[in-house]
Amino acid sequence: MATIAEIVVEAETPSRLAAFWAAILDGYQVRPYDDAEIGRLAKLGFAPKTDPTVMVDGPGPSLCFQRVRLRDYSNNRVHLDIAVDDVPTAIERITALGGSIQRREPGYTVMKDPEGNQFCIVPAR
Repeated sequence: MATIAEIVVEAETPSRLAAFWAAILDGYQVRPYDDAEIGRLAKLGFAPKTDPTVMVDGPGPSLCFQRVRLRDYSNNRVHLDIAVDDVPTAIERITALGGSIQRREPGYTVMKDPEGNQFCIVPAR
């Protein structure tokens, strides 16, 4: 069959969005840059802060934040549901990191990351 290699999220500023998601997901962190990768980016005119593709690794699938110019913000085709033990505390933490509440529904809260990507906060099962 097949497995998920990574989940790709379109972004205007991949480094900023990657840092946001690494901060709200347990066990995830921005993939470190080694000297070879920094050198490769420099040859292309980039640095880690301006990298057009930033990876976030953790216990589940890797997240890939990829610069896409002129993207359509009207609606996400795919979004993540983030399970948390304490919904109010998680929402407070996420908003402090730059996320925002779009709407509250019975059983979940629709939020947006700093670039407008939708995701939901749901109670852990």
